[in-house]
Amino acid sequence: MATRQSGRACYLGSTMMKRKRVQSGRGKREAGFSLIEVLFATVILMVGLLAMLATFAYALATTQSVQEDQIAKQTAEDTLENIFTARDTQQISFAQIANVSGGGIFVDGLTNLQDTGPDGLAGTGDDIAFNPATTGCPATINPLGVQCIKLPGPDGILGTADDSYMVLSNFQRSIVIANTLNPDGTPNPNLKQVTVNVQYIRPGQRVPRTYTVNALMSVFR
Repeated sequence: MATRQSGRACYLGSTMMKRKRVQSGRGKREAGFSLIEVLFATVILMVGLLAMLATFAYALATTQSVQEDQIAKQTAEDTLENIFTARDTQQISFAQIANVSGGGIFVDGLTNLQDTGPDGLAGTGDDIAFNPATTGCPATINPLGVQCIKLPGPDGILGTADDSYMVLSNFQRSIVIANTLNPDGTPNPNLKQVTVNVQYIRPGQRVPRTYTVNALMSVFR
């Protein structure tokens, strides 16, 4: 009788030890899987954060590029309009509406966006640097005296202490004036084609972008 109880006790003890070993091994396996899951979740989180940062950077770059596109468009259209106004008001003669190489007053090739000189026209030989006292743009950030735009700061309100300046040193302009031809191929002295190009390079890019406007200008107003 004692032998049977002893054997049963040994059997029960052995069974309990096996269960403990099984449970212990199962706990180790579960702990291992939990660590892998944590690492996997961390990787996914890092990928998500990097994607979010990339999207944010792209949004900022897109916003700036849209702003520069608008500046180029406005500059080109204003330049063309000023030439037409000078023609309409007889500020300059029709013969003067030509490039310097063609006997006119408009400079050949690309030039920086500077202030107008005594003739009041952009892109001519008397253009001058913008005066920091007039524009408010410090000479320390605008040594070339090119066009400078005042922008609202973090508060979003223009005219407050946190306003910033955008120096258009990456912008250049060219005014090209060409004679037109009659149907028979002879030059038409009463009609010219005026083309204004505004070229600019976006930050981080090497290839310039160009915005172009053109129009036919007649000697007759």
